[in-house]
Order: sequence, then structure tokens, then C-alpha cells
Amino acid sequence: MGTKTADETGAETGAEATTDQEKVSVTKSADDAPQSATEIGTESAAAAGADTDLDAENAENAENAENAADAEDLEDSEDDADLAGDLAEAEGPSGVGQGAAAVVSAALGLVSLTGGWIGTVAAARETLVGQLQTSSTASVAKQVKEVYGDAWATTALWAGLFALAALLTGVVVLARPAFGAPGKPQAPWIKSVAWAGVALGVIGLLLAVLKYSDALLGVPSTS
Repeated sequence: MGTKTADETGAETGAEATTDQEKVSVTKSADDAPQSATEIGTESAAAAGADTDLDAENAENAENAENAADAEDLEDSEDDADLAGDLAEAEGPSGVGQGAAAVVSAALGLVSLTGGWIGTVAAARETLVGQLQTSSTASVAKQVKEVYGDAWATTALWAGLFALAALLTGVVVLARPAFGAPGKPQAPWIKSVAWAGVALGVIGLLLAVLKYSDALLGVPSTS
């Protein structure tokens, strides 16, 4: 009973050996665990540093891209300003002067037909001069001519001058594009007003010539 068999002794020896191996494995696992945690922490720190560097690089790239975009926009603005200036120089005058001259031509044409204060004053002055220079003993024909005929002729003369000014101004406005920037068309309204001034000038000049020569509304005969 007190004697152990060889099988029992081997079983105990194997059990002890197994227990020792498990202890060694647990010890190794415990030793390896901190090392693995350290490595994980190191790798995490490295990854965090890499992410920080990547974020910094992205921010720098974004700032550089923004600066490049701003510089490009500024350059485009300067190019647009230069282009606008070049176009303005190529287009030449805006046509304001031509439009004003066309309006003046039409106004002068109207004055030549309706009369102005200059013509009225000149006619009244001529009437006064005729009355002063004509004696009461002069013939009726002479008195009519000096008092009325000369005053009417003076009115016609001033109307003719206004008509001639309207005609010349309108012609100059219409001919101006030929001496300006090539290929720049004249505004339609400027042409219309200028042609109106020319037409009124021609009509006023024709009527003034007819009246001054007594072909139209001449001095009545006293015989």
C-alpha cells in the first residue's frame, strides 16, 4: 500500500512539469504584456504625430492655394481694367459732343423759321433808322421801302444766317464719323437729329433768300 507504482510516479512528474510550463507561460505573457502596450502607445503617438504633420501640411497647402487664388483674381482684375481702358481708347469719343451738336443744329433750324430776338431787335432798329432818315416829304414808295421793306429784309437776313449755321452744323455732325475712329458707327438718334437740323436749315435758307429778294412776300407796290 505504501509503495507507489511507476505509472503513478510518472503521472505526478508529468503533472508537475505541466504546472511548471503553465507558470512559465503565464510569466512570459505577463512580461510581454507591458512591452506590447508600450509598442502600441509608441505606434499611436507616431500615428498622431503623422496626422498632425499631415494636417499642418494640408493647412499650408490650403493657405498657399488661397494666396494663389487671390493673386490670380488680382491679376485678372488688373487685366480687366487694362482691357477696359484699351477698349475705351479704341472706341474713341463717346458721341456726346456729336449729339450736342446735332441738337444745336436742329435748334438753329427752328430759330431760322420761327425767328429769334436778335432778328426782331434788328428789324425794329432798321425801322427806326428808316423813320429817322426819311423825310415826311419823301414819296410813299420810298417811305414804305425805308420803314418796312428794309426791316423785312433785315429779318430775312438774320433768318438766313441762322439757317446757314444749322445747315453747316448738321453737315459737320453727319461727316464726323468719317474722320473719327474707323468702324465705330454713329448713334441712330444723332443721325436723325442732325438730318432734322440739315432739313430745317435748307428750308429756312431757301425762305430767307426768297424773302430777301422780294420773291416771297415782297413790298407791295404803291402805284
